[in-house]
Amino acid sequence: MAARLTDRQKKKILADYVQTNNYCATARMNNVSATSVKNLVRGNADIVKMCEQKKEENTVEMLAFMESRKGEMQKAIDLHLKALTDPEKIKAAALSQIATSFGIIVDKATKNTAGSNDSLNKLDGLIKEFRDAVKPETN
Repeated sequence: MAARLTDRQKKKILADYVQTNNYCATARMNNVSATSVKNLVRGNADIVKMCEQKKEENTVEMLAFMESRKGEMQKAIDLHLKALTDPEKIKAAALSQIATSFGIIVDKATKNTAGSNDSLNKLDGLIKEFRDAVKPETN
């Protein structure tokens, strides 16, 4: 016979289910059977529904907040991009730091457009900028 779940465990399982919307994933996270999760969720459908509604409300609020801060976020992105392309900062950075930042930039620049020529052009441009920024000076 399986051990009884505490109220705290039940609440965590319900919260995890709201996040994953998957019985098996929630079961793995909480070291219980998928059947236990399913029974708990079905027995607390009203709580799950309220949690899902709250999650949706939080998402809407966060999107509204992000929209209200759009200008500040764009300024921050511009400042960071300027720092990342500053030749003096690049010279002072370790190769691992340069590779990490470059990898992140490439990933973000080509995300969701991997099949288009536009993403390849972006990548080519980034590689050329990177090469020019790290090219050693010849005397």
